[in-house]
Amino acid sequence: MELRNYITAKISRGEQQGYVAECLEINVVTQGSNLDEIVSNLQEAVALYLEDEDPTELGFVAQPTVLVTFEFHPEYA
Repeated sequence: MELRNYITAKISRGEQQGYVAECLEINVVTQGSNLDEIVSNLQEAVALYLEDEDPTELGFVAQPTVLVTFEFHPEYA
């Protein structure tokens, strides 16, 4: 089995306010009031999730990168 180099996360606007980040391959979801906060919260949440885990057992290299995409809906005039 080939190990993945990255964990995929998606950031989108929250239903009422702020932002929500969700990892697609691992069970991590977090929120923040602005983009700086959501990125910081995401880093911390992923680190805590992997803290007592062996990433290779989850299909990842020893220190995977988090690849983040941002989902938004443009406003049209």
